[in-house]
Amino acid sequence: MTIDAGYAAPAAQWPDHDGTGHDRAAAGAQPAERWDMAGLPRGLRLLLALARRIRQGQVTVVVPDGRRYTAAGVEPGRHAVLEVRRSRLARRVLLGGATAFAESYVDGDWDSPDPAALMTLALENETAIGRTLDGSPWYRLAGRVIHALRPNSRAGSRRNIRRHYDLGNAFYAAWLDPGMTYSSAVFSTPEQELGEAQTEKFRRLADLLDLRPGMRVLEVGCGWGALACHLATHHQCHVTAITVSPAQFAHATAAVAAAGLADRVDIRLVDYRDVVGSFDRIVSVEMIEAVGERYWPTFFGQVRDRLVPGGIAAIQAITIDERFFDSYRRSADFIQRHVFPGGMLPSRAAIRDQTALAGLALEADIGYGPHYARTLEIWKARFEAAWPAIAATGFDERFRRLWHMYLDYCRAGFVAGTIDVRHIRLARA
Repeated sequence: MTIDAGYAAPAAQWPDHDGTGHDRAAAGAQPAERWDMAGLPRGLRLLLALARRIRQGQVTVVVPDGRRYTAAGVEPGRHAVLEVRRSRLARRVLLGGATAFAESYVDGDWDSPDPAALMTLALENETAIGRTLDGSPWYRLAGRVIHALRPNSRAGSRRNIRRHYDLGNAFYAAWLDPGMTYSSAVFSTPEQELGEAQTEKFRRLADLLDLRPGMRVLEVGCGWGALACHLATHHQCHVTAITVSPAQFAHATAAVAAAGLADRVDIRLVDYRDVVGSFDRIVSVEMIEAVGERYWPTFFGQVRDRLVPGGIAAIQAITIDERFFDSYRRSADFIQRHVFPGGMLPSRAAIRDQTALAGLALEADIGYGPHYARTLEIWKARFEAAWPAIAATGFDERFRRLWHMYLDYCRAGFVAGTIDVRHIRLARA
């Protein structure tokens, strides 16, 4: 069963202007056929030439001296704005492609009223722009070397996970929902409150698992414990939930105790490879992205070995479109370099192949890409609202821009469809 579950929201989420009904960004811009580029550095000229190649939508480029240039494709689409702060941006993009473009935002070389819309527009024009987004061969090689130095061995996984998840529980509590669920929600409507949408996600995973009271459930990658508590409370299951993050372990253990669930939920600080025993059900939410391609056979082998005959697993996984998988696996993108060291998104075909090799039957594959775009939109708004409190704990402006880019970079991928999030049901014969 393959389903793509969505709602009629993406177009409304990505207005073609500033949300007021007025295309303020294009005001005063020079149409492409009348561009006056006198005095512009060669790099900016090349950047503008790249903008003129788009076939869908419009982009307005504002250069450091204030001049505006608007390029429009032959096909309708969104309008996005690139405000160039430093001319070196052009050189960085030509050398490093999409990854360098994201890095240059963090460094303050450019800005935009809506960075996610700008990156979505670039992805939608990927064919027209050509290989510019790939970056130079040496830049891609450097990315591969960096990625190779962050393997997801037992020790490597602990280092990689702690670098991201152990920024502090207070940091994540400042902008996540009250249950501190750090994965895509599932929205009944675009306006649904985030916490309710996270609970809806839990319900759908529970439906896939076909739970019954008393079942033994293994959660691989439990985060801060919200799903484990939900399954124990609403389905009367006995949950063993594992993480390799000390910060998450401490919070989840306290949350279980506070909920009076210590007799039904066991939080463990342990690697998935070291789990023993048998379970009726296994659930894993956005953990496979941290496994690494080399260890996918080990991961799915553990799912098989830990399930009882006839057992079921439900996995929420972020996937990358098959068109980009080969080039993606040969390099390291912005997220892998700066946010999730050691991370690796599988394609849907890779999951099918790995589950088949493990002897698991893939029974359902349901897509929720637009729901992740909405989740990221809410996260960014909450992050920004909480920024004064976050900054007071010692995080600087560069960290703020890094997280802006991380959230917008991911959101662009979900809107453009280059990445997706899937609910996958597996069964052991």
